[in-house]
Amino acid sequence: MSTEVPAGSTADATSPPRRTARQGSGGTTFAGTMLLVIGSYQALIGIPALLNDTIYVTDAGHLYAFDLTAWGWVHLLLGAVVALVGLAIMRGAAWARWAGIAVVVLSLSVNFLFLPYYPLWSVVTIALDLAVLAALVMDRSDGH
Repeated sequence: MSTEVPAGSTADATSPPRRTARQGSGGTTFAGTMLLVIGSYQALIGIPALLNDTIYVTDAGHLYAFDLTAWGWVHLLLGAVVALVGLAIMRGAAWARWAGIAVVVLSLSVNFLFLPYYPLWSVVTIALDLAVLAALVMDRSDGH
């Protein structure tokens, strides 16, 4: 039995497999998956606001209150962007982690402002956004 390493091979048999650029750590995989889910739900929450704004309880007493049709567009467009960034994170795009942090901060802000209209959905989305933000910020798989 020979202990020689075949020509062209630089890895030894005991070393763990290396991650490729397309494979993320557990945190980025979680973040990408959750961004796809959050983006889908954001878009789905925007559709009823566009079609029938009486689904939500409105309160004109808030300073940041505006037409629910506008909220529908905001959620629909934000949901599409969040889902696309989640897909880019899952595919291993280099820019996607920072874009993910940016869209999660935007999603946090939008859902905070949406609290008076649909508190349960907003609180759940804020909690998921915070978990995704933590996963993206604490990820060290790119060596930085």
